[in-house]
Amino acid sequence: MPPLTAKPYLRSIHIDPLAELDLQRYPFNIPAVRDMGVLLPHPDVTFFVGENGAGKSTVLEAIAVALGLPAEGGTRHVHRNQQETSPLHGVLRLAKGWKRPGSSYFLRAESLFNVFTYLDELGPGGGPSMHLRSHGEAFMDTMLGFRGDGLYLLDEPEAALSPTRQLAALALIDRLVKEGAQFIIATHSPILLAYPNAKICLFDGSGVTETAYEDTEHYAVTRDFLNHYPRRLQQLLDGE
Repeated sequence: MPPLTAKPYLRSIHIDPLAELDLQRYPFNIPAVRDMGVLLPHPDVTFFVGENGAGKSTVLEAIAVALGLPAEGGTRHVHRNQQETSPLHGVLRLAKGWKRPGSSYFLRAESLFNVFTYLDELGPGGGPSMHLRSHGEAFMDTMLGFRGDGLYLLDEPEAALSPTRQLAALALIDRLVKEGAQFIIATHSPILLAYPNAKICLFDGSGVTETAYEDTEHYAVTRDFLNHYPRRLQQLLDGE
């Protein structure tokens, strides 16, 4: 009999089939949310991809809140939660692994500033203020504090990271995965999406489906533009 492994900490995610949903109101009027089915996260890295408004960040936030993490980001110890949340987290059902993660964190680029402000308001004790760092540096410093036995949810981390820092983040994610961490990441970054053997879940009008890296719009559009950028610029700017 193979030995038990700690991962995945989060095994499956679905909407309670007995829940009464108002399909005319947000977020249940989003096709990918309404028809998400059962999501089975990869033990290592799962990516949520899709157009803006497709529901990927909405679902990621709901997972975080259902896990007891603040909607604005941070650990369970961050009690600042001024961000309005959708009702989705209340009807989500999460199947967890046999072992709890040693740490967990919801990292979202858009509200990281507010989380750092909250930590500063608590007073000294956590080192120098993150506001003394650039957004990208603070983001990377936060990730460097992650542990190898953790469950981490990242919402569009590329918004705070240059391409070079995205590569550094990719290497850090890999190190943490090899130490036992599990990641679920909503992203538009073709760099992050290249992580080997990751599960990529596409959110679109038909629900949520698994796709390959080379089949994502992120890969195809970026590759096409970089390979043919003079012609693509001419088409875009001159209408030819």
